[in-house]
Amino acid sequence: KVLLAGFIISFSFSFTQVPIFYVFHLMECDVYYETHPPYTGPGDRCSLNEIAAGTATQFSLLGMSTTFCGTLNLFLTGWTVKKWGPRFALVLQTFIPAIRVATQVLGVLAGGAAGETIIQSTQLITILGGPAGYILVVNTIAGELVEPMQRTAVFGQLQGCIMLGQAIGYLLGGMTGDAFGIRMPFQVAFFLFLISSAYARFVLPFISPESLSDGKKDTGRGGGVSGFLAPLKIMAPQHVRLFSGRVTKHYGVLFLCCGIFLGVLATGYAPLLIQMYATAYFDFSQADNGWLMSGNALMRSFFLFFIFPRIISAGRSCDEDQDALARIPSRPEELEVPVAGNQADQDPLALEQSELTDEEERTACHFDLFFLRWSLLVDGLLTAGAALCTRNWHIYLAAFLLPFGSGSAPAGKGVITEMCSHSQRTDALNAVTLVENIARLATQGFFGFLFSALAETGQAYLTFYVNAAVAIVGMAVLYLSHFP
Repeated sequence: KVLLAGFIISFSFSFTQVPIFYVFHLMECDVYYETHPPYTGPGDRCSLNEIAAGTATQFSLLGMSTTFCGTLNLFLTGWTVKKWGPRFALVLQTFIPAIRVATQVLGVLAGGAAGETIIQSTQLITILGGPAGYILVVNTIAGELVEPMQRTAVFGQLQGCIMLGQAIGYLLGGMTGDAFGIRMPFQVAFFLFLISSAYARFVLPFISPESLSDGKKDTGRGGGVSGFLAPLKIMAPQHVRLFSGRVTKHYGVLFLCCGIFLGVLATGYAPLLIQMYATAYFDFSQADNGWLMSGNALMRSFFLFFIFPRIISAGRSCDEDQDALARIPSRPEELEVPVAGNQADQDPLALEQSELTDEEERTACHFDLFFLRWSLLVDGLLTAGAALCTRNWHIYLAAFLLPFGSGSAPAGKGVITEMCSHSQRTDALNAVTLVENIARLATQGFFGFLFSALAETGQAYLTFYVNAAVAIVGMAVLYLSHFP
């Protein structure tokens, strides 16, 4: 049910991604001819460099505002999950975007500068409900419904379903706009969001907010400023008690988040980078790029849904390290206090089995961290290989192979949920999603500027090598992260 929810909601969000770019193109064309004489030459009147530059500027502003508002949305969504539960939060994250796309229809009808202003302004609605928040919620629900040993694999399958929804949404959204007019994709998306909201409300199970924090009421975490900033506190050094009894600071979560940031900084721009490279040097058309990106997303979905869980399962079964030492509980909520008079009722066999289960979980997550490190190296090598493309089919081959380096995102979520206590799991997932969101914003600016600078000198292919180098640095940083 959760996997299907991820597919439906991502499909709804992706349905307008291609049409909205074309909408800005038409609006910028109208704005241009308001101050210029009518076009009299051959071909499309909107195929001018000035219009293309204006469209790129508007779309860049849209992307940055979406990322910025999405970051604020993460804090609000995390607070909503802890206050009213993940199901209610997911209903909000799907119903409010329906209002946003309905408002965007008004912008399409207005056209010109007024239409651009309306659509850009609608991104403020993303603070209340958007693509960043729903990913956090569905990951939270999935993490609560499955066994800890299955959590990493399910995170990967969920990411695969989200990528599949994006791939199909990109294709069908553009085809709907071509066949029925530019307004139709926004109208269809409105009803898709309503269907997603109804699915979240009536199909997904209810998870109480108390169960997310082991049944403890904590007003400091649930409300006020501290409730919003809880994801940031997760990244702070933790005080842990070593096996020798000495208390020390543990920086594993901090280095994990830094490594994830560098990983997303490298991998997050790779699909757009290969698209820009194909357009600039191999004359890929809009249709070619559409198939290129859809094929890449479909392959990434296939890898995450079918191959990634099997890699995790096989790697864990081959991990024969039996010398891992159990960590002495360092937090009050991890200590089991026996009820007076019932000490004799505790079953020693049950306690032994519980300790064995905890040991197995720790050993399993050691492999997850190992996979996270080396997946960045594989991704870096595959990205560097894209710089060697000399023919069109090489580009398609690179887009086909790049997904085999994915898997770092679900692996990172699986590792951080085991590094933190059960009551901090929602905040931990929120912290990872927040880091990924900031990294996506940073990669757009950094590699976008780098590609432009290198393209002017005819050496745009060097961007792939820089991208690969960042991924390898991320792998090195992850070696500083370890379980306490």
